[in-house]
Amino acid sequence: MNGRIGRAQAEEIGRIVARIAADEIMPRFRAGMTAGAEGVDGLRRKTSAFDVVTAADEATERALGAALLRMFPGAVLIGEEAADAGGGALPADLIATADLAFIIDPLDGTKNFSSGLPLFGTMLAATIRGEIVFGLIHDPVTGETLTALRGEGAWAATAGGHSRELRVAAAEPVAQMHGVAGTNFLPQPLRGRLARNLDRVGLNFWLRCAAQEYRLAATGGCHFLVYNRLMPWDHAAGWLLHREAGGHSAHLDGTPYLPTHTTGGLICAPDEASWLALREALFAEGAV
Repeated sequence: MNGRIGRAQAEEIGRIVARIAADEIMPRFRAGMTAGAEGVDGLRRKTSAFDVVTAADEATERALGAALLRMFPGAVLIGEEAADAGGGALPADLIATADLAFIIDPLDGTKNFSSGLPLFGTMLAATIRGEIVFGLIHDPVTGETLTALRGEGAWAATAGGHSRELRVAAAEPVAQMHGVAGTNFLPQPLRGRLARNLDRVGLNFWLRCAAQEYRLAATGGCHFLVYNRLMPWDHAAGWLLHREAGGHSAHLDGTPYLPTHTTGGLICAPDEASWLALREALFAEGAV
């Protein structure tokens, strides 16, 4: 099987994702909602009240997996919901060895979706023997799709067919940077250290949705992202989009990110100098 994905194939995948999102996600958004998130189709907890799944997640993953296998027979599918149903174990060996694997997050930001907040998205990445070669984030609400091909750049396409190349934000001093610094999954003492140092940046926010956060970073809408928990369906696509839009990223210790890594943290910044300055500002007390 030829695992190479060219621009024409990438754009066709984008159209498939957009169609499935229109069919499976948007008809369920805010449909049948009562107080809070009650009444959402198929809503149930996974690990906590924050970590939930809906029928939209599961239907989208099934439809997208079937469509990808029709287009790429023999490809390996690694979906968030299928992994959770199997106990949540990451099949790192499949990502590392498969000639072509697709990593699927059918509905990132499910808590926002189930709360009626229009901040969610579909994330899709492709790897060839552990190397991320394709990344896509689709916003079902606006219809915009962000796509990246390794070594070939990143672009956004609107529902109307207009396209633009993506660039990360221009570098700024740390005190003028704004972005996402997620403390929730950081272990102590890093969690406390980051919380104490957040006043060194201009603004910190959190959208409860990696798809939308990476979308902002890749389009120049914010300067940085800081994460700790690194499940591949949450980060592989966004990492490539940010990289191909000109950004610099690495684990907290400076080593390169790989989709088989679930720990080590991740900092994304406009360039290497910004990355170094941001790490020093946020994790200054002792070694990371």
